[in-house]
Amino acid sequence: MIESLKVLDGIRLNFSPEGLFTINLTLAFIMFGVALEIKIEHFKQVLLNPKSPIVGVISQFFLLPLMTFILIIIFNEIITPSIAMGMILVASCPGGNISNFMSAMAKGNAALSVSLTAIATLAAIILTPLNFAIWGGLYTNVVSHIDSGTLLQPLSIDPIEMFKTVFLLLGIPLVLGMWFNYKFPKLTLKITQPLKKISIILFMLIVILAFIKNYDHFIAHIKFIFLIVLLHNAIALTTGFTFASIMRRNVQDRRAITIETGIQNSGLALVLLFNPKIFPPELAVGGMAFIAAWWGIWHIISGLGISYVWSKIKID
Repeated sequence: MIESLKVLDGIRLNFSPEGLFTINLTLAFIMFGVALEIKIEHFKQVLLNPKSPIVGVISQFFLLPLMTFILIIIFNEIITPSIAMGMILVASCPGGNISNFMSAMAKGNAALSVSLTAIATLAAIILTPLNFAIWGGLYTNVVSHIDSGTLLQPLSIDPIEMFKTVFLLLGIPLVLGMWFNYKFPKLTLKITQPLKKISIILFMLIVILAFIKNYDHFIAHIKFIFLIVLLHNAIALTTGFTFASIMRRNVQDRRAITIETGIQNSGLALVLLFNPKIFPPELAVGGMAFIAAWWGIWHIISGLGISYVWSKIKID
């Protein structure tokens, strides 16, 4: 398995400046659509009822990266460093753009879901670069020790550049979306649902654009990527549900926290990977990109699946 995955690591992601601009603009548009559902009231609700949002943030930004780190250490001998780093990068991202829809479908606490999206999007400006640096660095040190002093090639990531990119792609669309919602509430109600559907299509286009030149590699190795992402996503969902249950959250809150933890913004991970100022072309990050791309497809399937099952279960 590891020999097959090494083939993916060697794939270089080369995009023209125009292509990179298009991808960045697409993700910014997707995040603008997410922000349309966020209001100042959601932040106020967090202050008035902080326990469930705190549980959700801890689950997403601490427990998920921790569980991801444990997972990649356990499977260190059968996955490559690039695959491991891809898993860490995805786990460091905020929630995905359709988590609110899934929470509502699952009869979860939709208001909590939107509040968590608001907090996660804002917090990710700092926590996404920070988590990737901490857990990625820890992985490099631990694996080097396990492998009898063999040093892994360090990922020379510029944290300032990563922070700037995350801020541009998350922070600015968040502010613009909330402002648009405040100024044009009636128009916002009309366009929010169509934008959600468009967002899914746009994300799929990002994935297609990313791998249109590497389609044969993807098909040849999808069985390995599928299993890795399947396990990683299952652990993410289980982490959210288990921690929310331990913290004695009600059924609706548990469902929302589960979905927020298991549905990650892997589109952000892809955009970061495509930025040569953050991940220089000479770095072997092909495995990271395949993990992020397939996660973006799979979490839609798993999220809709678990939401459908929960929608059929009566809440007492």
